[in-house]
Amino acid sequence: MTITKTLNGSECILTVEGRLDAESAPKLRAVVETLDEVSDLTLDFSRLLYISSAGLRVLMIAHRVVGEDGKIRVIHAKDVIRTVLEMTGFAAVLTIEDN
Repeated sequence: MTITKTLNGSECILTVEGRLDAESAPKLRAVVETLDEVSDLTLDFSRLLYISSAGLRVLMIAHRVVGEDGKIRVIHAKDVIRTVLEMTGFAAVLTIEDN
């Protein structure tokens, strides 16, 4: 998995490429845990191929890091990723934008 981080003040874009699973989730978690000054997080999932429950746990951690007043957007998610987010209830916490 490859993660590209673009930080601009309190706004951050994380582009995630590959598979977000038990093996790679700790890498994303380490990046997310450094975002304590971020209140607007965008996750670009255009190149994300798969997300497991370990990846979903990292999204919960991201939600905690940006805080109740923060915002997390998912952009460019493939249908399979979008379906997982919707079926697990993450669509209620994240803003999922149409492709």
